Amino acid sequence: MAVSASLQALLTRSIDYAGMFPPCSLDLESALRNQAEYVRSPDAWMLGAFVLPVEQFDAAKQLLSQFDPLHPLRVAALGPKAANADTFLDALEDADTAIRSLSSNVDLISISHLEMFLPHDVDLPLLKEARSIVGELPVFWEAPPDRAEQMIVLLAEHNSDEESATFGYKLRTGGVTADAFPTPAQVARALVTPATHQLSIKFTAGLHHPIRQFRDEVKTKMHGFLNVLGAAVLAAEHRWDARQAAIMLDDENVDSFSFTEKFFAWREWTIGVERLRYRRKFVQSFGSCSFDEPRDDLRSLGFL
Repeated sequence: MAVSASLQALLTRSIDYAGMFPPCSLDLESALRNQAEYVRSPDAWMLGAFVLPVEQFDAAKQLLSQFDPLHPLRVAALGPKAANADTFLDALEDADTAIRSLSSNVDLISISHLEMFLPHDVDLPLLKEARSIVGELPVFWEAPPDRAEQMIVLLAEHNSDEESATFGYKLRTGGVTADAFPTPAQVARALVTPATHQLSIKFTAGLHHPIRQFRDEVKTKMHGFLNVLGAAVLAAEHRWDARQAAIMLDDENVDSFSFTEKFFAWREWTIGVERLRYRRKFVQSFGSCSFDEPRDDLRSLGFL
C-alpha cells in the first residue's frame, strides 16, 4: 500500500529517535547503530533527528563510522537542566560550545535544534540573553504542562522582537508512570495557544502509538501521535478552542481518522495537503524511544 500524500505530509520527519531514554534506555552505541539503520530504511522519510544529550557528544564523535555524507547523523541536542536563571546561562554557554564543536564535522553531522528546560524564574531579558548565545539555532524550550500557556506567550513575545522566530515550545506528553501524562485538556490548551502565536511546538515522551489508548505498562491512557499532531494542525487551521482540541485528543476510534491523496480528516474536519505542509512548519516532531513501534502500529492499522 502506497503512503497517502496526507499521511506523508503529517508525518514527514516527525519522529525524533530517542533510543537512550526510558523505557528503551539503550546505550549510546546501540542507539546510534539503530539510527544508522533507520536512515537507510524505506521509512526514513518519517525519521527526524537523533536525540543526543550534550554530555554524550564526545562519546558520539567516536562512533560515527556508521554514517556517511549521504546518510549523516542529524542531531537534536538535549541541553542540561538548570535549577535557576543564574546557572541556566552558564549551562547554555557550555551547550552552545559543545554544539559548535560537534557540528564542525559537517560531512557526517548536522544539528537540527537544541532542546532545553527553562528555569522557573525565566523572563524576557533572560530569553534575549539566551538568543545572544545560541544565535540562529532553533531552540525548543520545555516547561511543565501547567505552565505551558504562560511560557508560550513569553516565547511568542520574544520571537516578535526578533527578525526570525527561532524559539519554540516543547511539551512533555508522557513518561513511564501514569502521573507523567498530562490530560487531554492540558495538551489542548498548549496546542491552541501556539496556534494563536505562530509558535513552533514539539512533543516528547509517551507518544509511541498512533491513536489514544489505555496501556497496561503505564496504567493509564497514552496520547496518540496522530491525535496530537493532527489536533495541532487542525486547531491552527480551523481556530479551534481548547475544548474542541481536547475532544480530538481524547478520541480512541481509529475510524475517526482518514488520509487521502488530497486531505487529512478527523471526523468532519479536514485540511488539504498543501495547508497541512504549511501547518507542519509550526508542528515540529515528537521524541520517541522507539522508531519501530510507531511504524508497526501504523501498518497494523492499515495506514502504512
